[in-house]
Amino acid sequence: MTLPMLSGEPQVITAGADLLGEALDAQAVPRVRVDWRPPMPGTEDHLARVLADPRRAAANARAAGRLTSARPRLVAVRPAHEVLDLPPGTFLHAGPPIEWERASGPMRGALIGAMLLEGLASDAQEAERLLAAGRARLDSCHHHRTVGPMAGVVSPSMWMFEVHDAEHGGTAYCSLNEGLGKVLRYGAYGPEVIGRLRWMGEVLGPVLRATLELTGPLDLRSLIAQALQMGDELHNRNRAATSLLVRELAPAVVEAAPGHAAEVLRFAGGNDHFFLNPGMAACKVSADAARGIPGSTMIVAMARNGTDFGVQVSGLGDRWFTGPAGVPDGLYLGAYGPADANPDIGDSTITETAGLGGFAMAAAPAIVRFVGGDVSEAVAATRSMYEITLAEHPAYQIPGLGFRGTPVGVDVTLVARTGLLPTVNTGIAGRVAGTGQVGAGLVSPPASAFTAALAALADAAPMG
Repeated sequence: MTLPMLSGEPQVITAGADLLGEALDAQAVPRVRVDWRPPMPGTEDHLARVLADPRRAAANARAAGRLTSARPRLVAVRPAHEVLDLPPGTFLHAGPPIEWERASGPMRGALIGAMLLEGLASDAQEAERLLAAGRARLDSCHHHRTVGPMAGVVSPSMWMFEVHDAEHGGTAYCSLNEGLGKVLRYGAYGPEVIGRLRWMGEVLGPVLRATLELTGPLDLRSLIAQALQMGDELHNRNRAATSLLVRELAPAVVEAAPGHAAEVLRFAGGNDHFFLNPGMAACKVSADAARGIPGSTMIVAMARNGTDFGVQVSGLGDRWFTGPAGVPDGLYLGAYGPADANPDIGDSTITETAGLGGFAMAAAPAIVRFVGGDVSEAVAATRSMYEITLAEHPAYQIPGLGFRGTPVGVDVTLVARTGLLPTVNTGIAGRVAGTGQVGAGLVSPPASAFTAALAALADAAPMG
């Protein structure tokens, strides 16, 4: 008797190591390649418990739906002491909570600069001494509905973009962007840095507040969608988004403050990262809409403080799950090199959390000139992120992928099952306090942050 499986041409499926597949290709044997990877080592039991949670599918659908349906609008610019109730001597910072003793060089530099800006110290040495003695209170920006790029330090006198979610009612904040080079967020604190921040507090902030009182709320969701189709990815490339924002604001700036209009528009128009900060607040308010859904395994925050990388999960409240921040691999400015780089830092990974940044690099081929690599690698990075996310954003679309929505809603279980980590593109801060920016590149988060979150989800899953 002839077995049916031996009576025709063999149908070959290959998975895992590609040695067999390559041998078949060499012999022109047709095959179907299955891109399978084993789960992260040691996660099998936790995965089984979390995947068996009957709440998970519906909870994740709700979380992803809330994130992608958020409608962030820029509604105001106001001082931090007014909107965040920051008393003197209290500073917010990027990433998971950290104390001075473990703070990196750029974080220390930014805190020193904030002490000088607020008049709490006469020079850098006094500021460092007071910070080391615990004379300032530090807390995570994320604990106050706030995000900050790089060191992300927010002090009471700084002015903040205020973004409201017109769909779900949340509000989020981000400081004003200083520009590139030697700036506070990269840990620089020289006289030019403090002088610029004082001008931002005395001129830029009040002008933008008066401007938005004239324009009314600005639809950031629509603006981000347009910028993606103009070549931005909304993390390290914001040229189109900044141009669109300045176009929206310019007439009202002239009406609101004719005496300062030229300097304000020159500053905003000459800073291609000006949109980064309201864009981050838009991503923060969108991700926050998905918080607190029992059984959800979706990430609602990814952030770094220059020492630790941390994630928060919708179904696990405000708990942080952390691992060591890695040093980005990228392009360096001038004579700087990897030895000068600090480990990854900043809240700007909220863009990747919301489906932008490294997840949208296929929309921004020019980004490779800033972070390294080539266009095919940028496209491959975006494609790979569909494997670890729950949804495609209905508004944020990528022309080069047939207007496919950006991958959004990182799922802890998909990260563990595939071994793929989120793609992040980022600026690189100098490791020595006061240096400033030294480059830009790509970085992988630590797997341990995701495996720790998975273990906590397993512990929280209902038994039997």
